Amino acid sequence: MIRPTQLPQYLADMQREIEKHAREYGLDFFDTIFEVLDYQKMNEVASYGGFPVRYPHWRWGMEYEHLSKSYEYGLSKIYEMVINNDPCYAYLLEGNSSTDQKMVMAHVFGHCDFFKNNYYFSKTNRRMIDGMANHATRVRKHIERIGIEKIEAFIDVCLTLDNLIDPYSPYIVRRAPQPRRDEEQKPEATEVPKLRAKSYMDKYINPPDFVEQQKKKLVEEREKQKRFPEHPERDVLLFLIENAPLERWERDILEIVRDEAYYFAPQAMTKIMNEGWASYWHSKIMTEKAMTAAEIIDYADNNAGVLATAPGQLNPYKLGVELYRHVEERWNRGQFGKEWDDCEDMAARKNWDRRLGLGRKKIFEVRKLYNDVTFIDEFFTPEFCREQKFYSFIFNDRSGNYEIETREFKKVKDRLLFRLTNFGQPFIFVQDGNHENRAELLLKHKHEGVDLKMDHARDTLEGLARVWKRPVNLLTKVDGKGKMLRYDGRDHSEKSAEYSDK
Repeated sequence: MIRPTQLPQYLADMQREIEKHAREYGLDFFDTIFEVLDYQKMNEVASYGGFPVRYPHWRWGMEYEHLSKSYEYGLSKIYEMVINNDPCYAYLLEGNSSTDQKMVMAHVFGHCDFFKNNYYFSKTNRRMIDGMANHATRVRKHIERIGIEKIEAFIDVCLTLDNLIDPYSPYIVRRAPQPRRDEEQKPEATEVPKLRAKSYMDKYINPPDFVEQQKKKLVEEREKQKRFPEHPERDVLLFLIENAPLERWERDILEIVRDEAYYFAPQAMTKIMNEGWASYWHSKIMTEKAMTAAEIIDYADNNAGVLATAPGQLNPYKLGVELYRHVEERWNRGQFGKEWDDCEDMAARKNWDRRLGLGRKKIFEVRKLYNDVTFIDEFFTPEFCREQKFYSFIFNDRSGNYEIETREFKKVKDRLLFRLTNFGQPFIFVQDGNHENRAELLLKHKHEGVDLKMDHARDTLEGLARVWKRPVNLLTKVDGKGKMLRYDGRDHSEKSAEYSDK
């Protein structure tokens, strides 16, 4: 475990200076604690996802080896890491120049402001450093009692399923609280309302055949309401925790994996916005406040490296910061509202400037309320697309190369949004926990135009079968036709099936 260390005096002075500038610009963040680490300790912390301690598992060692070799061979270098916590913890790499350290501190304060004020981070655990330590303690206790091989094997299974959550459930009430079994009401008698009639006329006013038909309909409706689950369940991990026949230690580990998946979900939901916001503010603070004349060349070189974009790749730092600047300029010039939207004169739109000066206020509002999908959907305009030279590309089977498919704005934007929606992963729901009355699990893939990757789907079915301890089925579409995938614990099978988009 990495112990907190006191900053050298020159870095402590630097932190106070950068923090003062950040607050003058209006940034609002938790207390921030910086620590200086050498590259080995930096790689160690990075392999743990930025935390000083995690539960024991082989993947942390594998990640450490990958990061260490990348650094030694000059392929990558970690300049900074920061944790969404109260207080925030951030790490500086020992040996960086003073220009690098200033830039990293300014970048970190941008992240810390985003963590504290963005809506999608508002439901996260602000004491997650303690939470991760508690998770590690719980897992180690299970290891002492059961053995590391068995625990690691089950963690491997859980990690293949950690994306089967509902990332929006912390902000939306998906279902009413479930009553405890001892609080459930007794079944109501199946009585059909009858029209009032005298006894000798009752069989004519309320025909017995009709009454019997109505009774059957009532029974069918109640059976539908008792469906398990009553509605499709997107949080597959929660469904498994509540209903799978797990041992206590298995349920505890699955809860740990789910808890950490929800903690990291907002970071995936706001990657472009978060990195763009931090890049915007390190640029502002360095160029307008903190940088000396002697540091200009080093800063420009490092900043260019951060924002560089290779052809055919998406750099979230570059896209985020440029889109914030585009929004700021639009609101400063008044390029919004009905009058702007209705203007079709290209020359007028190009020279439009109402000098409103609302840009800074607007980007703070955007930082608070949006995630990557809504950010791109709202502010990725045709003008921005042309200025930044965006295009979409596809793989050409004939040439064996990736080639530009189109520069058309709508197609480029749609492709970008599709890539960001649900982190680019398929939507999977629990459809039935008692499929065909055989206690088998049935899941459904909400098809959004792209087929599942079959190797990934089979791995997921194997993990689900290990947790559910019964065969697992997945209904999907392949080449436009319904298909049922099944894994019974030993073999995979497929068959044609009806698929409804409902």
